[in-house]
Amino acid sequence: MPRTPDPVATSVAGGGADSGRAVSPAVADGRVTDASRVPYAAAAHVAADGSLGIRAAGLVFQNPIVLAAGTAGYGRELEGVIDLDALGGLVTKAVSLEPRAGAPAPRVAEFAGGMINAVGLANPGVEEVLRCELPWLARNLRRARVLANVVGFGIDDFADVVARLEDAGELDGYELNVSCPNVKAGGLEFGADPKALAALITRARGRTTRPISVKLSPTLPDIVGSARVAVDAGADMLTLVNTLPGLIIDVDRRRPVLGFGSGGVSGAALLPLGVLATWKVTRAVQVPVIGVGGVASGRDALQYLMAGATLVGIGTAAMREPRVPERVIAELGRWCSKHRLKSITEIIGTLEWPQ
Repeated sequence: MPRTPDPVATSVAGGGADSGRAVSPAVADGRVTDASRVPYAAAAHVAADGSLGIRAAGLVFQNPIVLAAGTAGYGRELEGVIDLDALGGLVTKAVSLEPRAGAPAPRVAEFAGGMINAVGLANPGVEEVLRCELPWLARNLRRARVLANVVGFGIDDFADVVARLEDAGELDGYELNVSCPNVKAGGLEFGADPKALAALITRARGRTTRPISVKLSPTLPDIVGSARVAVDAGADMLTLVNTLPGLIIDVDRRRPVLGFGSGGVSGAALLPLGVLATWKVTRAVQVPVIGVGGVASGRDALQYLMAGATLVGIGTAAMREPRVPERVIAELGRWCSKHRLKSITEIIGTLEWPQ
């Protein structure tokens, strides 16, 4: 069942991209105007001046902070741990056509620079997500925007998953994880093959009017070129960046710490890579970017915003300390107040490069 629109939060996002879900606080001219509906005390002073409202791809976010894919499951896993409705939004765990058992355990390990994981895109499949997970989101989230992370192993898989999810009123949009290997074309990841990338996005675009973000890997030989291909094919947003391939060895056993062997590196070590990719891409294409990688504080988030991101994803830091996202929101609000900004949008893309 679609969510009942909040009469206070009328169609401020504009266009057909807004799924009718409640948007609160309401936003006008990029600013939050209905302060009374901010649900968390930590940033209540922010709502008074409405500085954190963000508009991206036809959607209004009450603040720029979203939980990155995989770190919030499908939302219910964090019930009672994080006030999800205090966030700008969340990106779900991966959704594929068929259930996936994923990689062997252990799947996650920490190291001094962050975390490494090889979950293997484990998920219950699109039918189970439709039956169990999306209804929970509909019952429990009214303010936070929800994007479904879509994965596939052939070009048509992405479009087919989107088509199955499209009738669910609980979603605001999609994030296509094009770092997956195209098993029908020798295992090359979709993001590194311009023709496959364009075809994948074009077909998914044909199945939905909701916003689509495309998540790119930091290892792409030409991430700017891949971003251009994605936007030309119909992407409304880009997510930068995915994890970085890595290997951690248990020196006592002389074996990888992960059951799969190698894995994706996330956490603090990824921050400068993600910020640089964001700066490069936002200078080349004119769509919103979700900056992801290494964010654990308001100052980290500000780096992404100044580099050109419109939204900022938090992943590993939230897994280590679930209150980090709300703390980052509060820190952004205090920073805006200190610098007398009417809107957080005033700092987007303001990086001054050395002459």
